[in-house]
Amino acid sequence: MFRGIKICIPALILSLLSLNGCNQAPDETPIMKKYPDSKVEMKLVKVTEHVYYVQGAAGMATENEGFISNAGVIITKDGVVLLDALGSPSLAKMLMQKIREVTDKPVKKVIVTHYHADHIYGLQLFKELGAEIYAPLAALDYLGSPTSAERLEERRLSLDPWVNDDTQLVSPDHKLNSNLKFNFGGLDFEITFVGSAHSEGDLTLYVAQDRVLFSGDIIFEGRVPFLGDANTKTWLATLEKMKTANLTALIPGHGPAARDPNQALLATAGYLAFMRDKMGAAAQDFVPFAEAYKKTDWSAYEKLPAFEAANRRNAYQVYLSMEAELMQQ
Repeated sequence: MFRGIKICIPALILSLLSLNGCNQAPDETPIMKKYPDSKVEMKLVKVTEHVYYVQGAAGMATENEGFISNAGVIITKDGVVLLDALGSPSLAKMLMQKIREVTDKPVKKVIVTHYHADHIYGLQLFKELGAEIYAPLAALDYLGSPTSAERLEERRLSLDPWVNDDTQLVSPDHKLNSNLKFNFGGLDFEITFVGSAHSEGDLTLYVAQDRVLFSGDIIFEGRVPFLGDANTKTWLATLEKMKTANLTALIPGHGPAARDPNQALLATAGYLAFMRDKMGAAAQDFVPFAEAYKKTDWSAYEKLPAFEAANRRNAYQVYLSMEAELMQQ
């Protein structure tokens, strides 16, 4: 009388009996309810048949409830692949709600372009939902550093309640230090290991069938980049080697999907080259930073979003790094 009926057994019994077909993904409802709702505006934008993304605002890290970076969503026949996880569990929750408007498939993989706070604080939600996390090996350096603990503590104050005492740093399941190609759900993915550029370790992701490149923070579109502790020499060299021909779309770590991928690449590279040229010349001639910054013509960049908040800090970082490079010669 029970023929054709599938009966699921509790997990412990299932493992003991080695039965198949009853494994279930975690119940999303209680997991989602754990996290405070976000009130930001978030729109899931369709780019190609399989690829979507959400775009953060062009502000500083603690503005817009921390929603300043982008995240990618690739829907395959076997599940969803994410690119980055946004800046809080609450933002990840909202992203998950947006995903549920277009598919009921589970999130299976999260590929993290780099370990900066605005891209990783949402990881814990996706980990609880059963996703595997891929990230550069340098993520472990970040997780073990005083900077990561200090940044989390600061964000628990500045972004409360969306980042709070329950927000945790999540270690990746797969640590990458080389390129990786894989097929999942009928789509071919190519992860390119960039290494130390914008951060201690960076990745890009290419979705072959859709010809979409996710650049992470290697490219900023329509705003002043955030340099932080970047290795601008390696970063610039990476951009000079990148190929944007035949792309359907380039989705940066910040800003809208680039209508002209090559121009987006050149814009970020041009900013880095300008910084290195002006601050490098000042460091070589022993011109004090304040004087060098004042004398520099910033007119090509001063109308871009985030210029007032980020540009002087960026310039000082490059000035110090150029001094260090000169000392190594």
